Amino acid sequence: MNGIESVLMRVSGLDSARLERWIAEGWVRPDRQGGILVFQEIDVARCRLILELREEMEVNDAAMPVVLGLLDRLHRTRRQLRRVAEALEEARGPGAGRDGAAHG
Repeated sequence: MNGIESVLMRVSGLDSARLERWIAEGWVRPDRQGGILVFQEIDVARCRLILELREEMEVNDAAMPVVLGLLDRLHRTRRQLRRVAEALEEARGPGAGRDGAAHG
């Protein structure tokens, strides 16, 4: 868990005003514990991603929510596909190959 100062130290090029704006925009969503913002590793990674999108890919403020929404959707879909693949693998049982046929 990280506070604002820790995030600012870990994300080169990020300042408190920019981070506070991203939180207000909903681009970064830290937890709140007793009125204090608590950032998880995923929040730190998202800050780095937003900086990269803005500075290297020149994504502007109007496009940022769209880009972040699409990336979030992509990650959700990948997690769902991973769960489906794991369930299929489990359903095949031990000794089954990728084509579903038992080897032996």
